Amino acid sequence: MVFQSEREPGNPFYQIYVLDFETGDVQRVSPGQGKTTCAWIHPDGKSVLFASTQDDPEAKTKQEAEIALRESGEERRYAWDYDSNYELYRYDLATEKYTQLTDTQGYDAEGSYSPDGKWIAFASNRNAFSESLTATQKERFELDPSYMMDLFIMQADGTHVRQLTDVPGYDGGPFFSPDGQQICWRRFSEDGARAEIMSMNINGQDAQPLTRLGAMSWAPYFHPSGKYLIFTTNLHGFANFELYLVDAKGKREPVRVTYTAGFDGLPVFSPDGTKLSWTSNRTTSKQSQIFIADWDHQAALDLLQIDDAADEPTVDVGSAVAAAADSLQQTKAGFMPEDVLRHVDYLCRPELAGRRTGSEGEKLATAYVASLFDHLHLQPAGDNGSWYQEFEFTSGVSLGDDNLLAQDGVLFQVNEDWLPLSFSQTGEVAAAPIVFAGYGIVAPAADGQDEYDSFVHLDVKDKWVVAFRFMPENISAERRQHLAHHSSLRYKAMVARDRGARGLILVSGPNSQVSNPLVPLQFDGSLAGTSVPVISVTDQVVEGWLKASGKSLKQLQDSLDTGELAMGFALEAKPLNARIDLDQVQITGRNVLGRLQMGATPAAETILIGAHIDHLGKGAGPSSLARDDEKDGIHFGADDNASGVAAMLEVAQYLADRKASGKLQGQRDILFAAWSGEEMGLIGSSHFVKTYKSSAANHHGHGHGHGEHASSNDTSATSAASNLGASVVDHGDAHADAHAHSHVALESLYPAISACLNMDMVGRMEKKLVLQGVGSSSIWRSEIEKRNAVLGLPITIQEDSYLPTDASSFFMKGVPILSAFTGSHADYHTPRDTPDKLNYDNAAKIAHFMALVAQSLAKAETSPDYVAQAAPKEGQRRANLRAYLGTVPDYAESDVKGVLLSSVAKGGPSEQAGIRGGDVIVNLAGKKIENIYDYTYAIEALKIGQEVTITVQRGDERLDLKVTPGSRD
Repeated sequence: MVFQSEREPGNPFYQIYVLDFETGDVQRVSPGQGKTTCAWIHPDGKSVLFASTQDDPEAKTKQEAEIALRESGEERRYAWDYDSNYELYRYDLATEKYTQLTDTQGYDAEGSYSPDGKWIAFASNRNAFSESLTATQKERFELDPSYMMDLFIMQADGTHVRQLTDVPGYDGGPFFSPDGQQICWRRFSEDGARAEIMSMNINGQDAQPLTRLGAMSWAPYFHPSGKYLIFTTNLHGFANFELYLVDAKGKREPVRVTYTAGFDGLPVFSPDGTKLSWTSNRTTSKQSQIFIADWDHQAALDLLQIDDAADEPTVDVGSAVAAAADSLQQTKAGFMPEDVLRHVDYLCRPELAGRRTGSEGEKLATAYVASLFDHLHLQPAGDNGSWYQEFEFTSGVSLGDDNLLAQDGVLFQVNEDWLPLSFSQTGEVAAAPIVFAGYGIVAPAADGQDEYDSFVHLDVKDKWVVAFRFMPENISAERRQHLAHHSSLRYKAMVARDRGARGLILVSGPNSQVSNPLVPLQFDGSLAGTSVPVISVTDQVVEGWLKASGKSLKQLQDSLDTGELAMGFALEAKPLNARIDLDQVQITGRNVLGRLQMGATPAAETILIGAHIDHLGKGAGPSSLARDDEKDGIHFGADDNASGVAAMLEVAQYLADRKASGKLQGQRDILFAAWSGEEMGLIGSSHFVKTYKSSAANHHGHGHGHGEHASSNDTSATSAASNLGASVVDHGDAHADAHAHSHVALESLYPAISACLNMDMVGRMEKKLVLQGVGSSSIWRSEIEKRNAVLGLPITIQEDSYLPTDASSFFMKGVPILSAFTGSHADYHTPRDTPDKLNYDNAAKIAHFMALVAQSLAKAETSPDYVAQAAPKEGQRRANLRAYLGTVPDYAESDVKGVLLSSVAKGGPSEQAGIRGGDVIVNLAGKKIENIYDYTYAIEALKIGQEVTITVQRGDERLDLKVTPGSRD
């Protein structure tokens, strides 16, 4: 064992010693001159690594000064000395020689070897001496030299030094994992008041916190199994340090190991994991000494609830409960930015993996909210008196084990040569001949456009129909818009089915510029299938079929892309048979519901305050806008919609506190809801509405039709709360087929919902807060003015109440809505939507504003009136977009003629064209642009790869720029 100790008379500084466990002999390996720290035995047992100031010219002088100070009887307050003369040395036990490994001004120390002995990880503040510091950095460094500490890695001979961390504050104490692939360390907060345990890959990537205790947690060390770490923390008192365990992935709350008052710290395991050594002052003299004990590995696994045989431990919902309790202890019943941050931070933890509906991450997120509701003394309002309202839904479609596509004994490989589509009929498909039907489009004449029919004089009965995926490429913009609706894959399948086809085969074709030749097997949110098999195949497969007919796919597509019709024909290829096996993935999601009751019994009316808690999860899905290099990442959803949930929790804490202190009395109760399934089509809120027995529409005495918005999907960052792209037609039926579970009759709790307040993406307010749904009640304008008088938020008002967010589920049932939103951004629906990019000051102010509105509604003598709105025009349908420009509209500016851009996607066609955030698009490809609908359908008419003119207003300038649309596929 190697250790540091002050044990020699006349030497006031730590020196490095090696203890021989065979003989009990102790040997000093440091020279006895200068300060030393942080030693490590090389894995081969032949040398020792440590940090020392032994070559400091002032070493002896400093030693004498320290001795003189102690002899004077004066005591120095303990503080670690980050002497800038510390360097790393290797001591050869056989030759007793020292080799200096670093020689850079600054504190180089806290070194450790990798398990194979080839690398050294260490901590250093060397950058403070070699780089230009800002005024703030200089000030902080002078007060605390550890402020500039970062982690480095180098080869064992001191060469190839590489920096691993670069954040403000102290990163230190790095140790390798048993497999040598990760490093654990301690990261202090920027103010040095707290520290947490971290881990990362040895290349410095994928850094993640393993603890979030909000205390001084440090000195982590891996168990040789690699399944957990032991560390030191003062969670139980400033001077009371105890040992704790945490699993290696940080998925569970840490568990306590020691229970002795005072100091227990600096733990290390023996190489075989059967012994634990640590430092403790549990001695009679209260001086720190080294202790050693037997270690029970299985007991540690049991405490952490880790299955030793499992690679992935199950999610421990208890950790969410503990995190909620900690959050409540740390937060106040006000509107503090740091409180919003605490909630957002938990909801965006890696172990929640993006909070996809029905996932383990969603369970953790909803357990966290339910626990907070419980601590706030709300009353459960979910199923059977619980906090949760569950709903079952189809989350996706996957390939079954029994898929087959064959032709005359030749098998095609699923996932390589072909794939079924998610809405395909399943089962056996008897062998049938194949015909070619061009683009497979049938569109009647309309609006001056001629009829288009790919099936003229083509016999398709009981035959496979091969058709191109999209629409002709080289047609006019007007023709493109005319054919758009009729070129969807579902529409093509319907047309082929109605003409008696055996099945539909889709092929992309060489002109289509797609990254994936096969149609991805992605669930499109609808359970509606078709009664014919629908598959996609590669270009190469169809080329093989065409060869016998003396034709090529390229020639056929070139001819059809002119827009001229060509007769379909029968292929001379052999008949094709198939077997389609698809599995619908049925899972359960859950809402969280808690009621703040004003009186001894439930009130006759309630105010609903909601925010959706779900996001997209991990990996690319149909709603992801991730770049190719990040498609496998976690979609953290910090703004969308951890920000809204955090704001809702702030409102709940504030109003619960006012109720408890007697400052809030009202006519109406307040129901707080964390909805799930919003990203999949408002499933959770729609399920609530469908199972809510009392009709809120009857209460308000109004009704209205349902409809859809148009879509502006032209962006890598179009906001869910304002892209006008999600259907608002009874999402519970269209998207979920959600089944009601047994539950408490909600009408017995809430005979009427008077108003719905919603917060969806409220974390990135820079210019304005957008309040949507103002047209749903005549009271909103006055109410907004009154409550904002004390806050002074810059507000934009939008009348529209048909919104692709949970508030729409209530508006379409006759409930007035007010929805808060702070605008779209380039990180929307990507893994880049992270907590560090939120504006927490403004998020706290928005929560405050919504709390004041809720309080006013709860106390009002009368409930808000409901104002119906006409559904969006039929022409404002969802667009069928393939072209991509990479623009991010700014929905906060509703009074602008044209489309104001908040930003453009980095590297996208618009940025390359010179378009900037702040530009107003007024014309695209000859089409006048006055609003988002004009812009959407102008994009629909664009051809991929064909340059067009885009006109923007930039201040007083009107600029004509050239942009070349990219492809979304």
